[in-house]
Amino acid sequence: MTGYGPDVRLDDPAFVHPSVLLYGKVWVEAGASIWPQVVARAEMFDIRIGAHTNIQDFVMIHVGATTGTDIGEHCSITHHCTIHGCTIGDNCLIGINAAIMDGCVIGDNCIIAGGAFLKERTVIPDNSIVMGVPGKVVREQNNWVANRFNAWLYEQNGFAYAKGAHRAWDGPEFLEQSRLKMESLQSEFADRSDGET
Repeated sequence: MTGYGPDVRLDDPAFVHPSVLLYGKVWVEAGASIWPQVVARAEMFDIRIGAHTNIQDFVMIHVGATTGTDIGEHCSITHHCTIHGCTIGDNCLIGINAAIMDGCVIGDNCIIAGGAFLKERTVIPDNSIVMGVPGKVVREQNNWVANRFNAWLYEQNGFAYAKGAHRAWDGPEFLEQSRLKMESLQSEFADRSDGET
């Protein structure tokens, strides 16, 4: 395929836009979506994009000098982010124009605010909200429901785009589907939380 190196592995993603460029060992898992003008290069080490994760328009993903890049499941990497040789846990949202540098480790259920810059080897615990330059934890909050919902929205959009439909989020039917999905996630989160006590 044009724009894909021979080592790229696509395991049934929801959608990969034709303008996407993937080179080296890049693994895209099931249900993931990759949007216009994304570039991912892995000249050494590997890049993994987890299941149901979305990589939005103009994101750049690269490996570090000593580290690969691992992005967990149900994540949203939003427009214009730079993801460079780091590890991002499950159920995370990385805000618009954020930069995550070599050796950073971000826990599960985190939000990294738009424009944040995480310097090399920053470690962010689970359930954190991070802001600033350099990025620092400003609050502890489990963002599982909101981040899962955002990832679900993009997965549904990806399935629609793969069929040539570009208005998947419009209309009362999708609003109702979204309401039911949110209720389901809230219920699942409550069940998970009860099991941890």
